Amino acid sequence: MGSRQLFLSRRVVTEAGVSDGAVLVDEDGIIEELLTREEANQLIANSDGKIKVVDGGDQALLAGVVDSHVHVNEPGRTAWEGFRTATNAAAAGGITTIVDMPLNSIPPTTTVENLKAKADSAKGNVYVDVGFWGGVVPGNQDSLKALVKAGVIGFKCFLCPSGVDEFPNVDAEDLEKAFAALEGTESLLAFHAEMEDDKDKNGSKKKKKKDPEEYTTYLESRPPTMELNAISLITSLLINTNVRVHIVHVSSASVVPLLDKAREARRAAGHAAWRAGVTAETCHHYLTFSADQIPRGQSEYKCAPPIRDLDNKEKLWEYLLEDKLDLVVSDHSPCTPDLKTSNNMEAWGGISSVQFGLSLFWTAASARKLELPSISKYLSAGPARLCGLQNRKGALRTGLDADLVFFDPEATFTVTAESVRHKNKLTPYIGRELRGVVKQTYLRGRVIYEDGEVTGEPRGKLLLNDF
Repeated sequence: MGSRQLFLSRRVVTEAGVSDGAVLVDEDGIIEELLTREEANQLIANSDGKIKVVDGGDQALLAGVVDSHVHVNEPGRTAWEGFRTATNAAAAGGITTIVDMPLNSIPPTTTVENLKAKADSAKGNVYVDVGFWGGVVPGNQDSLKALVKAGVIGFKCFLCPSGVDEFPNVDAEDLEKAFAALEGTESLLAFHAEMEDDKDKNGSKKKKKKDPEEYTTYLESRPPTMELNAISLITSLLINTNVRVHIVHVSSASVVPLLDKAREARRAAGHAAWRAGVTAETCHHYLTFSADQIPRGQSEYKCAPPIRDLDNKEKLWEYLLEDKLDLVVSDHSPCTPDLKTSNNMEAWGGISSVQFGLSLFWTAASARKLELPSISKYLSAGPARLCGLQNRKGALRTGLDADLVFFDPEATFTVTAESVRHKNKLTPYIGRELRGVVKQTYLRGRVIYEDGEVTGEPRGKLLLNDF
C-alpha cells in the first residue's frame, strides 16, 4: 500500500450510530483505529504529510457490503454469469465480498475436486473478495469434511428440485447423513426451504389449467405451504444435531414464527451459538415488490420461492425490524435472455440484482424512516457473521479489512440496461428510480470503483484455505 490512509467523513456509519470522524487504515489495508473529527485533525497536523487523507465530506462512510448469496455460475454456465462480470457489478454496488453458491456451475461445488475447478476459474478474475458455499446432494456426505477443511463457509441443499439436474434435492435420510458428517465441524447447513407434500402434488394435478403468462399462475404453483412443509421437516431434525442451520431467501412470512420457536428450543437445550444456530435471510426483491405489481409475461420477476402479496411483504419488514430475520441478500441468479420467456411456468426462476442491492435496500429502508446503521446491520455485519467472517469483514472496527464505501444517501439514479454490469442485462429493476449512490468502493484500503468505473485489474482474494 505504501502509506497509512485516513478516510474522513461527517457521517461515519457503524451499527452503533453515525458520527463525524475518520477511519485510520494501516499500510496493509487493515483498519487501525476509528477516530473522532478532533482526533483526526490532530493526527493530520502531526503526520508531516506521511498519511494520505481521503475526505468524503458529507458522503456516508460505510463498511463494504457482504452478499452471501450470489450465483456466479462459472465454470459450465459462464454464458449466464462469470466471476469477472459478477464481481465488477458487485464493486460498483458497494459490495466488497460475495459468497458463491454451489450451483448452477458445472461441476457443482459438491467435492473438493469440483471446488478446485471453480477456484481455478475465479483466480485472477475477481474484483472483490469471494467466498464459497459447498453443496449437499444425495450421497456426498463423505466429501463434506474435506470441503470444510478447504474453507467453504457452509453448505446448501434443496428440499425440492433445484432446476438443474447436476444438483438434485435431498430427503430426510440424506439430511441425517449430512448432519452426522458436519457435527463438530462448526460449519452450517443452509436450506432452500420449499417442499411439496403428497396433498400438494395430488392437488396440483386436479387444478384447472391457467394462463402461464399470468404471474398468479406461477404464484399459486408454489404456495406458502411449501415453505411451511420444509421448515417443519428442518426443525424436526434439529433435536438430534448441534449443527448450525440457515434458511435462505425466506419468502413467506408465515415460516418466521416456526424459526423463532426452533431458536427457543435450542436455547433451552443450552445451544450457545449466535441465534442458537438457527438463522434466516430474506432478499431485496421480497422487500421491494409485491405480487400485484408484476406485469403479465414478465419473467424477470420470477424467482423461487415467489414474490408474494403486499401483506406478506409488510410482515417480512416487520419481522426484519424485530430481528427475527437476520440479513438481506441479493440471491443474484442470472441466466441468458432466451431462458426468460413470457411463460412463467417454463422460464428460468432467478432475479439478477447483485449490483443494486445496497441502493435497493436503502430506497425501501429510508422510506420507512430507517437510519443508515440499518445498512451495516443487515447488509454487512449480518452476512459476515453468518459466514464466519466477522473477524475480517462486515464492520468498521479495529483489526478488520478496510473494505469501505463512500455512499451518497440523498442522491438518486434510474436503473438502465446500459448501467447494468453483470453479464446479461436482465433485471426487473430497469426503469426504477433508486435512492442512494455508491461513489467509491475500497477493498483493503485500495480503491476498486470510482467515478462510475471499476478501477485497475482484479485484486480480490479467494477466501479459501490451501487445499
